[in-house]
Amino acid sequence: GEIPLMTLALDIPAAGARKERNGVLRFIVRLFREKPLGAAGGVIFVLFLLCGIFADVLAPYGMNQISPRTRLMAPSWSHWFGTDNLGRDMLSRCLYGAQISVIIAFTTAILATVISILVGILTGYLGGKFDLIVQRFVDAWMSFPDLIILIVVVSVLGPGIPQIIGTLGCLLGIAGSRIIRSAVVSVRENMYVHAAQSIGASTTRILWRHILPNSMVPVVTFLPFRMSAAILALTSLDFLGLGVPPGTPSLGELLSQGKGNIDAWWISLSTFVVLVVTLMLLTFRG
Repeated sequence: GEIPLMTLALDIPAAGARKERNGVLRFIVRLFREKPLGAAGGVIFVLFLLCGIFADVLAPYGMNQISPRTRLMAPSWSHWFGTDNLGRDMLSRCLYGAQISVIIAFTTAILATVISILVGILTGYLGGKFDLIVQRFVDAWMSFPDLIILIVVVSVLGPGIPQIIGTLGCLLGIAGSRIIRSAVVSVRENMYVHAAQSIGASTTRILWRHILPNSMVPVVTFLPFRMSAAILALTSLDFLGLGVPPGTPSLGELLSQGKGNIDAWWISLSTFVVLVVTLMLLTFRG
């Protein structure tokens, strides 16, 4: 009547996997029960995100596929968002425009978060003159309008995705470092930090093991807001013709195209709806 050891070895990982799945399921159910509007908004945003990422698969037509016979066609079953003055399908172009916006916004948000963490943790933990000098630089940086800096950089270096991501990442990251710094200043006074210092733990270990994990709440909280700010800034640049290279559909370029086709109201309206819904879902808290 003994149970073979091999059976026990196989049952333990299976039980652990089942327990992990049940924990994830309970968390999702609890999230929908306590924050139903926020959870629903999150699900819809994930769907929008997937639509943007897999635009190549979901788009019914190519992003620059021209069909002169269907130019300036109002929304219909064959073209849900209508067509533009060259006969290009607006739904497909909105999907490809959302793809560019999502990629740039996500990359910018990650870069901005890394910069915020580096600046905020170092200044908040070290303090003293170093903190004073860096914070004065942050004050000076925040005094310049973001859009003006973007326009100057793009005018000097030329339009391109790397320039936009780098500039937006620095703009949002340096400005957001103050939030991380305030959290670090609060965390560094806790007893476990003083205990680590008293036993001779290195500064790198204290920052990595104690300060960073306990300062992650504002990092996670402000990530969607950074993405929405990046999408809005990118749309403004594209509307002015200074964003992504010509020929690449983007939400700002589509809005600008709608401005030149007043009678074709569906061009501006479809792009505006996609932009507003995306921004609302990013900043929505239920």
